[in-house]
Order: sequence, then structure tokens, then C-alpha cells
Amino acid sequence: MLLRPAEPDDAEAIRSIYNVEVETSTVTFDLVARSDEAQRRWLAERSGAHAVVVAELDGEVVAYGSLSPWRDRPAYSTSVEDSVYVHRDHHGRGVGRAVLTELVDRAQAHGFHALFARIVGGHEASIGLHAALGFEVVGHEREVGRKFGRWLDVIVMERLLG
Repeated sequence: MLLRPAEPDDAEAIRSIYNVEVETSTVTFDLVARSDEAQRRWLAERSGAHAVVVAELDGEVVAYGSLSPWRDRPAYSTSVEDSVYVHRDHHGRGVGRAVLTELVDRAQAHGFHALFARIVGGHEASIGLHAALGFEVVGHEREVGRKFGRWLDVIVMERLLG
């Protein structure tokens, strides 16, 4: 598996992985699939410490992850939030763990102090992945989202980096 920074040409592969989750699951609270233009804009807005990484197997992008600002106020600038999405054909193969490990390493290298994950309640695979990499549950936001006619909780997990 090759882990590398995302490039503009990866936009369609990233969009394909993401839009399946938008349209069929609650792992993202987006309700409308991303257009090609929106995906390219999202990718172009991320660079440096808030970059996107992709995982490639046999030349195919099978997962991606990103670091995003935790909040927009300046005092939060030492904290970031991770996002990891894995193509469904590659779940359970360690790809998500590799991507999240890379994000943790990048966050540490860029001097961030706290790394957060906001995970839909009941998504045990993601909660377990984050716990295995040293994240702890620090919050439970009840019924903060609504998708597919259901109220959804968010589990907040955090890992202090140093």
C-alpha cells in the first residue's frame, strides 16, 4: 500500500468513495452528494498541515483521510480533526488504520497538540479504530444530526499528541 499526499487528479476517486457514504450511510452528515466542482474545490482548499492523504493499492485510490481545523477561532489553532473514508471493497483490511496512523504522524509533525474525531454514534468500527490508536471518548453529543429520518448522536474522541 502506498500512502501519499492527494493530488488534483485524485478528486474523482475521493468523490466516488465519499458520495457512496453520503447517499447510503450516516457516517457523514452531508445530505447531498458532492459535485465534481465541489470536490475539486474541497481538495484545492486543503494543503500544508491540513492536507489530504490517499491510500493506493495497485495504482487505485482505495481510501483517503484529511486533517481539518477543529474550530475557526485562533485559540483552537493547535487542534485538528481527522476524517477517514475507505472504499467499501477494502473495509477490514487495515487500510483505515494505515491512513489514520499517517494522519496522526502528520499532525504530530506539524506541531498540533490535540487531534479529534467526531464519529456517528453506533459506528463501532471507527470508534474501535480510533481507540486502538490511542483516542479516548471525551464527549457524547445526543441527537445532533438527522438523516434518513433518524436522530443521530456524535461520539467525540480525542488524542493528545504531545
